Amino acid sequence: MSSTGLRAELEEYLKALNIDTVCLEHPEVFTVEEMMPHVQHLSGAHSKNLFLKDKKKKGLWLVTVLHDTQINLNDLAKKLNVGSGNLRFADEATMLEKLKVGQGCATPLALFCDNGDVRFVLDSRFLEGGYEKVYFHPMTNSATMGLKPDDFLTFVKKTGHQPMIVKFDD
Repeated sequence: MSSTGLRAELEEYLKALNIDTVCLEHPEVFTVEEMMPHVQHLSGAHSKNLFLKDKKKKGLWLVTVLHDTQINLNDLAKKLNVGSGNLRFADEATMLEKLKVGQGCATPLALFCDNGDVRFVLDSRFLEGGYEKVYFHPMTNSATMGLKPDDFLTFVKKTGHQPMIVKFDD
């Protein structure tokens, strides 16, 4: 299915949950650095998303942090109890299979496509930062969607995922 079709599916899913969103179209972006000039005027928490695999246990992880957070994979592996040196970036084919999005489009909003194979890790600051909105790609990297933090948490739980809330250093 195309990213346009998946985005429409996502929007229907959110609508069925009575979750209101705002959406901003922008040029296709592949990094947070490319995205920020288009969205920095939007007040709220912007995300950086990493799709990772656990080398030993073959587990998959989607990690969502504030856009300006520096991530050390060895430190993150310790926080997640997978052992230092065991986290790697998962390949695009796996991301397409599990989340139906490709490189540059990793987003927790794609969790509605997952059948429970991906563990979700969320930076605690998305929920505790007092943000009016939290922002993610809506299945495409040519738009950014905002929703209330409580609505986002409702969405994640309705997809069958229990987020692992982790405190990341500022």
